[in-house]
Amino acid sequence: MSILSILPVAAYIFFLLLASSVFFQPVAAQTKAYYTHAEPGDIASLRVRYLEQEYLARPYLVLQNGVVDGTDARNTIEVSFDAMTHDVRQFTYTVYHLNADFTPSDLQSAEYLQGFTSADITEYELSNLSQRDYTHYSLTFPNEDMRITKSGNYVLHIYEDGDRDKTIADVCFAVVESLVDISAKVRANTSREINGRYQQLDINLDMQHIATFNPNEITLVVQQNNRTDNAVVVRHPTYIESQRLRYIDNDALIFEGGNEYRHFDTYSVYYAGYNVNRIRFERPDYHAFLEADANRGVINGITEKTGAPYVSEYDTDGQWVVNAEGTDFDDTDAEYVWVHFVFPMNEPFFDGSVYVGGDLFGNQMSFANRMQYDNEQHCYYLNALLKQGGYDYQYWFVPKGQRQATLLRTEGSHWQTQNTYTILVYFRPMGARYDQLIGYQTIRSNT
Repeated sequence: MSILSILPVAAYIFFLLLASSVFFQPVAAQTKAYYTHAEPGDIASLRVRYLEQEYLARPYLVLQNGVVDGTDARNTIEVSFDAMTHDVRQFTYTVYHLNADFTPSDLQSAEYLQGFTSADITEYELSNLSQRDYTHYSLTFPNEDMRITKSGNYVLHIYEDGDRDKTIADVCFAVVESLVDISAKVRANTSREINGRYQQLDINLDMQHIATFNPNEITLVVQQNNRTDNAVVVRHPTYIESQRLRYIDNDALIFEGGNEYRHFDTYSVYYAGYNVNRIRFERPDYHAFLEADANRGVINGITEKTGAPYVSEYDTDGQWVVNAEGTDFDDTDAEYVWVHFVFPMNEPFFDGSVYVGGDLFGNQMSFANRMQYDNEQHCYYLNALLKQGGYDYQYWFVPKGQRQATLLRTEGSHWQTQNTYTILVYFRPMGARYDQLIGYQTIRSNT
């Protein structure tokens, strides 16, 4: 065979290899993990809560008799947000089933939804006499148009003008079918140190309601204060017993104790609330200047291993509420206020960045909550437009090249800190096409 006859074949093989690299390899890269957030723009105050609740809590739904139908207000979520205009807009939502890692599952909508696959948001109210015009939108889910029939993770995808690519917000939530009994405790005696900066979880799973299972089919996920950056995924238990899995002395289940959240209250625009130094009106907005926040991680140049002593203080582990003085209609009467955060430091961190963390920024780290350093005032600062209310927050340090925040250098870390831990147990039997959420439990350390 001559070289001339080989060339076309070689060229054809090269084309196939090139095509496979272009068209087939990126599939995994295109699979994104969803998270709760509003897209940058004019959407603000994205909030998820129980439709009816006695206390502040991050909601989850329970599969009862094979369905979640929205008939129980305590097992129904309300999603709300503000569009910063009085122009009424067309918003639509649909629901996708997700894997344990919040990437899309293989299920088709008919396999996890009863009713329609999408619906318009029809509940809205215009703001009333506020300095900034906004329209408050809300929806309840599940409802008579959409009902859930499978457990697992979900995202409620909200978009505009019927175009699913015009995303305005994503809201992640979970549906659990309680098949596992979870017992857990948080202790300060860790494999790293005793009564120091860390907290360790020991977790037992009672699997007696699962007829047959392989321990490798179980995935354990633990979150601290609704954070995703330091969430832990454990796939192998320490001990396997008859109908019980034990996660004991597992180094992966060691968390920074951190510190209690700081908080401020802007329920009034006429006088300074808690942790607010002063309120000022500069047309067209109100401005709330917070008290300068001391660094609790370092004292007089001492390393962060020492830090400020622990002080017990009530917080809600990063949550927030809308609250406005003199009205029963907070959602539409509350003002939007520029909140000015100040974190004094003699010099900036050269090996990382500082963020304002908490539910007020979706526990994410982005340009919206990244603090800037003022060389003249010797402080980090952030100006954020927030709706009137009470907010928990912390200062998070993120080292260069990393995605996980630490509190050691900004807030300090203590074994005594009260944190909320969420334990999620996923089950994917061999041959199954989705991750069932078979256990959900929240515990609070040092209570």
